[in-house]
Parts: sequence; C-alpha cells; structure tokens
Amino acid sequence: MNIDVLEMLLQKEGVRCTTVDSARAVSSTVEHIAPVDIVFLDLEFLNGDGFHLFNEFKVNPKLNTVPIVAYTVHISEIDKARRHGFHSFIGKPLSIQRFPLQLQKILAGTPVWEI
Repeated sequence: MNIDVLEMLLQKEGVRCTTVDSARAVSSTVEHIAPVDIVFLDLEFLNGDGFHLFNEFKVNPKLNTVPIVAYTVHISEIDKARRHGFHSFIGKPLSIQRFPLQLQKILAGTPVWEI
C-alpha cells in the first residue's frame, strides 16, 4: 500500500509518524497525538474526502499552522489542491530519490508542487 511506502520513507529520514487509514479515525487520532510538523493527506480517503478533512484540519488549533501536503495518485487534482490552500502536492507513486529533498523543503517552509 502507498501508505506503507510513505511510512517507510519517513522512517528512513528519521521522522516519527502516525498513519491513519480511515477518515473516521482521523479525529480521535488528532485528539491524542503529540504536536505535528507535517501532514500528508491523501485526497481519496476510505470513508472520506481529503478536501473535507483539509477543511477540518485548518480550523483545528493543533493543525491549523502545520503544512498539509496533498499526497495522491490523482495528479489531475493539483490545481484544485492549490486553490483549496494546501501547502504542497506530491503525486503518487513517491520517488525514493526525490522524497528526501521534498520532505526537507516542506519542513523548511518551502512549498513543493510535483507530480
């Protein structure tokens, strides 16, 4: 699964991560999670929609200043994600070679828009 690849790449970069595979589980996970530095949000989510979750994140005090990255196989959604206010966009499948630099830029505050 793509979420497993993302988790592996984050761990390889020394990043601790929490994964959620259902929109229903997001709220309770966010409630109990430590401060977050970045959110990778799939636009196509089991039992949910990434754009809807993005709106919820932007009003949540724990996440409203955190860079939220649209992370999706639906690369045609890049313009919609930009208009919606996402910090960055990375198309699937992730590039093992490019991911470390993409992550570094995002964590430094520089948006990344790559398909």
